[in-house]
Amino acid sequence: MKKPYFKTAPGSPAPLRIDVERRIRFQEVDTLGIVWHGHYPSYFEDARVALGNRHGVGYLDFHRENVITPIKQLWIDYIAPLRFGEACMITAILHWAEAARINFEFEIRNQAGTLATTGFTVQLFLDSDGSILTYPPEFYQNFLTSWKKGEL
Repeated sequence: MKKPYFKTAPGSPAPLRIDVERRIRFQEVDTLGIVWHGHYPSYFEDARVALGNRHGVGYLDFHRENVITPIKQLWIDYIAPLRFGEACMITAILHWAEAARINFEFEIRNQAGTLATTGFTVQLFLDSDGSILTYPPEFYQNFLTSWKKGEL
């Protein structure tokens, strides 16, 4: 059993999750026929974008609010290879954070359902001038309020 990347504080709402299925393309594998390690962040991105769009906090929503959400930290644990032509399931898990940050955890399972990769990202909020925001922007705070009330 893997150790969780983020601890859930008492009273925090349950994490939000989404699953995205994709198939490994030829251009993503190396000469051994397995996915080159540098492609995994883009797989995480597929699921992160889907979860954000589902809840009205996708990249275009941040863009409209003149907020930038760069990745501050990225971690990947490679457990088993993914292979050309194989379907895989990417799970994004958004963890509650009181701080002005976005904590995503990821799992990728191969076609047989075996856990192949885990990882996480931490994103910060910046204004359009690149200054760090110490509080989430208002529209994201509204999302957090709905999440905490169990409305999502």
